[in-house]
Amino acid sequence: MTAEPFRSQLAALEQRGRLRRLSPRAGRDFASNDYLGLSSDPMIAQAVADAVARGVPLGSGGSRLLRGNAPEHEGLEAKAADFFRTQAALFLANGYVANLALLSALPQRGDLIVADELVHASVHDGIRMSKASAVFARHNDVQSFADLIAAFRAEGGKGRVWIAVETLYSMDGDMAPLADLAKLAARHEAMLLLDEAHGTGVFGPSGRGLSAGLDGLHNVVTLHTCGKAMGAEGALICGPRILIDYLVNRARPFIYSTAPSPLMAVAAAAAIDRIEAADNRRDRLATLRQDAAEAICAPLGLPRPRSQIIPVILEDDARTMATAAALQKAGFDVRGIRPPTVPAGTSRLRISLSLNVGRNDVLALGELLRSHVA
Repeated sequence: MTAEPFRSQLAALEQRGRLRRLSPRAGRDFASNDYLGLSSDPMIAQAVADAVARGVPLGSGGSRLLRGNAPEHEGLEAKAADFFRTQAALFLANGYVANLALLSALPQRGDLIVADELVHASVHDGIRMSKASAVFARHNDVQSFADLIAAFRAEGGKGRVWIAVETLYSMDGDMAPLADLAKLAARHEAMLLLDEAHGTGVFGPSGRGLSAGLDGLHNVVTLHTCGKAMGAEGALICGPRILIDYLVNRARPFIYSTAPSPLMAVAAAAAIDRIEAADNRRDRLATLRQDAAEAICAPLGLPRPRSQIIPVILEDDARTMATAAALQKAGFDVRGIRPPTVPAGTSRLRISLSLNVGRNDVLALGELLRSHVA
């Protein structure tokens, strides 16, 4: 095998300022999705330690449909279904695999998937695996969704429509118009696939997410990742029992994957308890957001943040990465985000607020940003 095609492609990425490299954790955390600071929570750690002590194994030993189905998996799923107020839940290794499972299995041939144009890469990849056709609506534009559905019907489309959005967009920090999308779905007897990755734990009553007002509806499926505000790992697909049973039988990413560690199921179950009782943490995070509005957004001419994610769009790839490097050198872990993760010409610093930092950290970052960006 010649290495030349790979070497030349990597060189081209570097020349365009888009070469990715792994870098260690360092500096004050403005990069992680550990929004509530639960990844090192002692109560979750103790739950795992207790499970180890009573003999819960580290590895699952196989897929869930073979010998990999542990009581801890089923216990977590029952707890999640109760907490998120849905009929059933299914635990998978992570949100990426969960979206692959959802999009590749549930929409059928002849159906239409209408996804937001800024939806996560895992949804795009799930769509590529699907037998259904797919179109992309303008970001957060309900009329665009409606027009695409109308065009599908006008062209003779008879199948079911599946509307796929993130409730909180991970690179923009804005929120989907869920109430209007729910009305649109009801009008067209469509299904709503709601990725709550960045909303779970942070928003909604008891941290149930931005979709909490829609929980239990027959046409809503939600995806709650466990590796962000919940501080653990994995993902929970929540929805009607019939759809969960269908995923167990037809979702290849679930069927042919080794089951997640039973210990991680224990951690995720403990994390549900922690986010349910985390109103104080959510209040502290909201206060940090107010601090960031004053120290970062106002001086840079940015709108007040609606969430814990603040994009500082610098447009140019090289400038973005140079600014991120300067911030990291000064002790602030802020990462630059470039295409194809975001659209061309919108390279940005992604500032992620979490309880791993405090007010003084936010004020100091704001001062540094003013000198490097403004």
